Amino acid sequence: MDSLDDLILGAGAAVYCLHASSENAAMRHMSRFVTHDPVTILKRVQKPPLMIVPQMEAERAAKESPVQILTRQQAGYLEIFKSDKNPWKIQAEMIFRQCEGPYLVPPDFPVALARALEPYNTVIVDAAAKLSTHRAIKTPEEIAWITRAQRAAEAAMDTAISLIRDAEIRSGILWHDDAPLTSDRARYEMNKVLLAHDCTAQDTIVACGPETAMPHCTGSGELMAHEPIVIDVFPCDNKTGYYADMTRTVSRGQPSGKVMELHQTVKDAVLLSEGMVCAGKTGAECFQAVRDFFAELGYQSDTEGFIHSLGHGVGLEIHEQPSLSGMGGELTAGNVITLEPGLYYRDIGGVRIENLGVVENHGFSRITNYSMEMVL
Repeated sequence: MDSLDDLILGAGAAVYCLHASSENAAMRHMSRFVTHDPVTILKRVQKPPLMIVPQMEAERAAKESPVQILTRQQAGYLEIFKSDKNPWKIQAEMIFRQCEGPYLVPPDFPVALARALEPYNTVIVDAAAKLSTHRAIKTPEEIAWITRAQRAAEAAMDTAISLIRDAEIRSGILWHDDAPLTSDRARYEMNKVLLAHDCTAQDTIVACGPETAMPHCTGSGELMAHEPIVIDVFPCDNKTGYYADMTRTVSRGQPSGKVMELHQTVKDAVLLSEGMVCAGKTGAECFQAVRDFFAELGYQSDTEGFIHSLGHGVGLEIHEQPSLSGMGGELTAGNVITLEPGLYYRDIGGVRIENLGVVENHGFSRITNYSMEMVL
């Protein structure tokens, strides 16, 4: 019996129900099927997942997905439609005909469908989203998919850093192709590279100077010399749906001594955390160790300093389990996580460095393969 069956039985249910498109990570993980319209997946105890799809999707689903396929007609749609035209009640009746319940559903399950299921049997909400924990341990195939996305991220990062390195400095502003080099231009060039790798990214950060003190400021305007430039890119592989994530902080020319100190300290924190991570450690322990490291050097964490978690899981979502925060639980071999300490000060700027890797029984296997040096 696998852990998903344990989750179902532990909740007192007979089946886990999903109703979503492939934009939903749980649906994509269970079915490996890409569809923009919602479909129903039922995971019954000691049985493989079953996916109910429209007739027009049946052949493609059977070819692309490892789960059992049932068309809506086979599930009784036409027969049910004769007596009830409510689409949610039709969907509930089709589910009931495959499993009488009780039904375990995720927190984002459609409320209308949950209400339609309740007359048949108890509907139990997986309020703790334990299904996400089930997919937090990655298979070798999933790690390979994430690694492919990471190589695309590195190619895009290299493009942005090359633009910055090769830029002219005119009155403190970076220029490229006889025009000021801007955050938008750098993002545009990065997106071109990602598309060539069949990846896409949203909200890529190219922030400069005072903007870097705000961890998730995407950045705008001209890039300046002798200032920190934070570049954070997290592309999704279009074929697999898996993400990667990386951040570097660079400067064209020597920044202030305070910025250089921040960068060296953050770099040391990355290496410290990489040396700590292994199966059995908790995310909270790793987070606290980095927090203590910063505090010992005088970098207190309050409204400034180290003001976010140490990292997070990466997979079909850019932020998923496990968490490396003050509430982070035990790490398990096969988790793919980021380690991204940062320090942020309004009167200095901000520095963040982020590496991606795999938790192993006796350590951390870094996937990221890119320089952490700052000055270009």
